[in-house]
Amino acid sequence: MSITVVVATNNVHKVEEIQQALQIEGVRFVPVFEVVPDWESPVEDADTFEGNAFIKADAVHEATGLPALADDSGLVVDALDGAPGVYSSSYGGVEGDDARNNAKLLKDMIGVEDKDRTARFMSTLVLVGLDGHREDAPTHLVVTGSVEGRIGHAPKGNEGFGYDPLFLPDETPGKTMAELSIEEKNVISHRGNALKALAGLL
Repeated sequence: MSITVVVATNNVHKVEEIQQALQIEGVRFVPVFEVVPDWESPVEDADTFEGNAFIKADAVHEATGLPALADDSGLVVDALDGAPGVYSSSYGGVEGDDARNNAKLLKDMIGVEDKDRTARFMSTLVLVGLDGHREDAPTHLVVTGSVEGRIGHAPKGNEGFGYDPLFLPDETPGKTMAELSIEEKNVISHRGNALKALAGLL
């Protein structure tokens, strides 16, 4: 049996990453615009990554009648009591403005010593609706992946996006996420770790 899983994103590259990471026989992943061309993402007003991922997955499942996969991710900084967290993409005041987000993060971290600059990228994946296509499937699956590190004092590197230039993964001492190749990043990334966990459950 062939199953199509609709991913709650219009980012083709993200869908390709998911397809490559999971590689489940008979399961095909497609971006939501292929099924609903005029798709508008729902308001993500939950206070957790899991809550926001559920909002997106449920909306896509309801709109398409197909199994749906959604993720929500962000940066969690210990010295800032978990901020920016679910507000990672709008932390600087403008949605998706990486430069403003990074500038605000650096400002908020002024005076924080190196030993206290611990942080992690987190990604939560939610899969709903698979139970209508596979007898052994639960109504939903939830997995979380993370990568531990620290916040640097200045941006470094030209690869990646978001907070990558400021995030120093523990697994690559001295290098920010933005100084890693795509292949190096995928090995340790939070979304990659979440996908590995999901693959194990599927």
